[in-house]
Amino acid sequence: MSNMTRIAAVLLVAALVLPAGGCARNRAKSDTGYVARDVNTLYALAKKRLDQADYEQAAKLFDEVERQHPYSVWARRAQLMSAFSYYVAEKYPDTINSAQRFLTIHPGNKDAPYAHYLIAMSYYQQVSDVTRDQRTTQQALDSFGELVRRYPDSRYASDARLKMDLLNDHLAGKEMEIGRFYERSGKWLAANLRFRKVVEGYQTTSHTPEALERMVETYLALGIPAEAHKAAAVLGANYPGSKWYKYAYNLVQRHPAPAPQQVEVAPAPPPQPLAQPTTPQSQPLAQPPAEEPQAEPQQPQPQG
Repeated sequence: MSNMTRIAAVLLVAALVLPAGGCARNRAKSDTGYVARDVNTLYALAKKRLDQADYEQAAKLFDEVERQHPYSVWARRAQLMSAFSYYVAEKYPDTINSAQRFLTIHPGNKDAPYAHYLIAMSYYQQVSDVTRDQRTTQQALDSFGELVRRYPDSRYASDARLKMDLLNDHLAGKEMEIGRFYERSGKWLAANLRFRKVVEGYQTTSHTPEALERMVETYLALGIPAEAHKAAAVLGANYPGSKWYKYAYNLVQRHPAPAPQQVEVAPAPPPQPLAQPTTPQSQPLAQPPAEEPQAEPQQPQPQG
């Protein structure tokens, strides 16, 4: 064999060996080694990490309880504790995944309301201001609505209803933001449709008086004074002392409606005011339900 042939053979062997070695090193860095432990030891270690505020590591250990001992009495509990640990670690997508897995496997479990609550709260914590996309706000609202619909008497239902009011107010605020933008741009019809959506779909929120007054403005800009007078009448019947009614009153006085179309609008019952500020605020998260069984998992006793 010539020298050139021998050199080519050596280079070929090196090219085959080096990538394999690199893959092995990468696996060693990225993969967590599987260490088999009995269920009591593993659960106790996860609980210890949770008590030490090492939440993400605690969640991973609770996941390991389920992975290594899927049929243990502690596996179901570990799923729920994993979701809770991810929540307090502010890993909200992981919280949602863990809680949804729990509901998929144990849909009729007595702790299902808490799993629904964790999912809704995870969306709630990601709500952005009204200048941004409100998809997460809608997901939070839908999740709280599902919780209230399925478990209206659960310990989480009252907090869910309160947050639904706040989220509705937030969504109404988004519609008002868009409507104001259209109005500033002179797109009167598009603006009017947004304000009408607030009045019709979010009438119990704090944005309703302004939406009615903006409807007066846009109707007048569109050349429909009769409709402007109707909106002003509804505003005066429900919010007679608000600044928005004063603005609307001054506008309609300067733009009287044609006599045949003037209408008297019967007063509508005033919407119930919100009990809390309109900006979504975080509420303290209830602790997970009491563990079953009540006793802490015991360390295994040495044999013999």
